[in-house]
Amino acid sequence: MADARDIRADALLNEMKDSDGQRLKVFLGAAPGVGKTFAMLSAARDLRRQGIDVVAGLVETHGRADTAALLEGIEVLPPRIVRYAGREFSEFDLEAALARKPAVLLVDELAHTNLPGGRHERRWQDIAELLDAGIEVYTALNVQHLESLNDQVRRITGVAVRETVPDAFLDRARDIVLVDLPPRELIGRLQQGKVYVPETAAVALDAFFSPTNLAALRELAVETVAAHVESDLRGHMLARGGAMPVRRRVMVAIDGAAQSEYLVRITRRIAERRGAPWSVLFVDRGGVDGERRERVDAAMRVARRLGGEAVILRGHAVADELLAWADREGVGQIIVGRTRERPIARRLGYSLTQQLLRRGAHLELTIVATPVERAKARRRLRFADGNGSRREYAFATAATTVAMALSFVADRFLSVANLSLIFLTAVLFVAVRTRMAVAVFTALLCFLGYNFFFAPPRYTLVIANADDVLAVVLFLVAALVCSRLATRLAGQVTSLRAAQVRARALVALGQQLATSADADGVRAVAARVLARTLDIDVAVLARDASGDLAIAASVPDTFALSTQDLAAADWSETHAEPAGRYTDTLNGAACWVLPLGTDGRRAGVVALRFPSGQREPDADRRGLALAMVQDVGQALDRARLATELESARVQGETERLRNALLSSVSHDLRSPLASMIGAAGTLLSYDTQLPDNERLELLQAILGEGQRLDRYIQNLLDMTRLGHGTLKLNRDWVDAGEIVVAAVGRMRKLFPDVRVDVHLPKDTVLLHVHPALIEQALFNILENAARFSPAEEPVRVIVRTEAGRLLVDVIDRGPGIPEDERARIFDMFYSVSRGDRGGQGTGLGLAICRGMIGAHGGGVEALPSPGGGTTIRISLPLPPPPDDRP
Repeated sequence: MADARDIRADALLNEMKDSDGQRLKVFLGAAPGVGKTFAMLSAARDLRRQGIDVVAGLVETHGRADTAALLEGIEVLPPRIVRYAGREFSEFDLEAALARKPAVLLVDELAHTNLPGGRHERRWQDIAELLDAGIEVYTALNVQHLESLNDQVRRITGVAVRETVPDAFLDRARDIVLVDLPPRELIGRLQQGKVYVPETAAVALDAFFSPTNLAALRELAVETVAAHVESDLRGHMLARGGAMPVRRRVMVAIDGAAQSEYLVRITRRIAERRGAPWSVLFVDRGGVDGERRERVDAAMRVARRLGGEAVILRGHAVADELLAWADREGVGQIIVGRTRERPIARRLGYSLTQQLLRRGAHLELTIVATPVERAKARRRLRFADGNGSRREYAFATAATTVAMALSFVADRFLSVANLSLIFLTAVLFVAVRTRMAVAVFTALLCFLGYNFFFAPPRYTLVIANADDVLAVVLFLVAALVCSRLATRLAGQVTSLRAAQVRARALVALGQQLATSADADGVRAVAARVLARTLDIDVAVLARDASGDLAIAASVPDTFALSTQDLAAADWSETHAEPAGRYTDTLNGAACWVLPLGTDGRRAGVVALRFPSGQREPDADRRGLALAMVQDVGQALDRARLATELESARVQGETERLRNALLSSVSHDLRSPLASMIGAAGTLLSYDTQLPDNERLELLQAILGEGQRLDRYIQNLLDMTRLGHGTLKLNRDWVDAGEIVVAAVGRMRKLFPDVRVDVHLPKDTVLLHVHPALIEQALFNILENAARFSPAEEPVRVIVRTEAGRLLVDVIDRGPGIPEDERARIFDMFYSVSRGDRGGQGTGLGLAICRGMIGAHGGGVEALPSPGGGTTIRISLPLPPPPDDRP
């Protein structure tokens, strides 16, 4: 009671001292640039408006105009000029501050090292003197400068921080204000030059200011402030006779023994008291028997039900896996049970707790003892622990008997030393098929049998020859080591086999998802692969036009959902968490419902229906289902992005073509209209006065210009009817040869005197395109070639496939196109005087052609023709052939 009263009295005295003497306020940030100085100056201006005497002793604005603006109206002490290494530097003037003695003094950069010549080596020592003089000080500090975090910061960032502040000095702070900024915003400020100059910023982005480093430093800053708040609260509670728990991050390691669920619940209580997240880990080294696997699954179910994270790792060294995961996830406390300790391993220093103590210096280790279970764990060999164990030991005994029988037969031909190899083979034979305890039992039986029946003197455990003693002992050691290695190898093979099954399933899913072009295809593949891999019924649900969840794909097709299943699906999709069977939310549903989508984007759910009498799937099967559903969600996200990109690209092409067509109406349609109006006016005015030949020429001019105008307007109508502002690709499977023949037929009607030679491939080439668009593009190119190819030379059309693409070459023998203008002929309203787009036309046909082909993911280019002329090449991607399966 006296001790409790003393503690309470000390707490009261400290609280009174804090209220009078602690005059330090620290603005703490995770990294430079988060706004510590800005926040400090903003607080100082608030104090100044209240009439408090505030003076800036030293403030580093780093050239930021918004920060410097906050200094306006605040008295600034002149700096102390120090000459060092031939240069002049500005330092904080401690003497001037003590002489001025304001109510509140602003001193930036708490961790700064003073230049030689000052009273103190470090700035925090200057501030300590100011505090002792009764001056309240506002200062700023980055969390990496705390001395206790120096090693941890070096592990996180790889940077050794040399300027540090003792934690004891930070304990003097009455208030610590966390100045926080998300890593993305801080990186954005750095890129904008608001933290460092551009050259320094580029180096910082590659080193210290990575998102991972900033997130870790941010966590340290939050923990530091939380610890300070907790310390203050604990002091206040103690002063009033209460208590306050400590906040830590918690992880528990289980091994599948009977105490696993007990450890999970203990961890939950510890984490709850400390307000920390917690995880349950099991390291699968392979060879886990059914009973142990059930205990692990049961413990994991308890963990998930209590709100913890259940994680299964695979590896051989348990300590290595636990420490690696702890470092990766930022764990501060590990809880382990004592029931699996082995006396020999403990004496040799190889027990799990000893390894964690040696290698987890930065971790808090809590060992939970369960005396009853530990007493059970000390039992050496248990023959009555189930039918499975009895069968294993019977198998070991039979193998040893067979080895003895073979040794009696071989005793006539082999030496005693060679007989040990027969027994060693029996040990290995048992070790690769059972667990470690059975292998050790076999090794001991073989050792006793070999010593009793074959080591001289026979039929006794006495060994007469000293050399035989060494041979028998070495046999026992070799048998134990081999049994250990064989058991380990068998476990690793089992673990690798399970990992291979998981990897094969995920690869198969990924390959089939990659061939799905849209969301409906992804959902169909997901239902089919999940049903086949997990051997269950599967339904993929998505929102329909009315906003309700409906089955988009299922296996079997007759999959039906109950009202509870639909309720679970709706809840899962809304909250992005599992629901239904095997969960704590709407667990009366028959289906286990998992959400689809990434980064908060909802893409529906997957309903998995296991047989009614089946228990919850084990951790491997559960993990595989979750991983596959996650891959499906990512595939749906990729399909959505692909659709949006395609829509944006097509919209861009449409906008460009629409602008070209509208410009064409005002730019080039007036020319044929003017010609037609002029010819018609002449006929109307001088009808009877014109000779017949002139009247015929005028009529032919009207007809020709009318046909020309008709082709221009046809381009406009072709593009207008494609979607009224959105270029819709109504794709269909069509033979490439049919499109070429149709375009050539149209061109021959317009130019009956032009000869066209067409070369088609022997085999049918299927395209998944909008046939009318491709035909119109090819017609524009053929018309272009026909206008400028000499009358005696044919226009050649060559169709072929190459490297997964369809190539259509339109070759003419015209004057050709200069090399520096070949790329420009596809621009709107561009023409060359000697080339495929000479003085006639709008300069629009090839621009429209490029837009039509580009909307299908293809391209158009102009190439020189051997022997003169021009080759216009259309290139289109060849899709996989359509799936004809029912």
